[in-house]
Amino acid sequence: MITTAIKSAFQKKKARNWDTIFFAIDIHDTIVKSNYKAGDIPTEFYPYAKEALVKLTARKDIKLILYTCSHPHEVEKYLEFFEGHGIHFDFVNENPDVPTDTNGYGNYDKKPYFNALFDDKAGFNPEREWLDVIVLLDVIDTF
Repeated sequence: MITTAIKSAFQKKKARNWDTIFFAIDIHDTIVKSNYKAGDIPTEFYPYAKEALVKLTARKDIKLILYTCSHPHEVEKYLEFFEGHGIHFDFVNENPDVPTDTNGYGNYDKKPYFNALFDDKAGFNPEREWLDVIVLLDVIDTF
């Protein structure tokens, strides 16, 4: 469940004294319902997805990464669409805030660093879990 990943991210943030955590979020069948039509981006949000993403956007300690296979021209349309709904993504398919350190842990040249992955392919259930995210965000600072 995504709430387990979110709780873990906040626990690590606190334990390691991090300022920021990163959430990678897919579009299709995660935020919006796919329509499988090239050139026609789907815009039907899953229940509570918009509200959860607005809450995530409002937090200064979370950066959102749009994690998508969409074509660049579609990504531009999606970013405009989401911004129009008060949803801001800091990065697309990358995380320049956590670059590869050749003497450090991890190589992030081809896989961006993130603390939680919201993706139907990773088991995220958009029909049920967006509401769980909202509820958790309302109490997360008490952990």
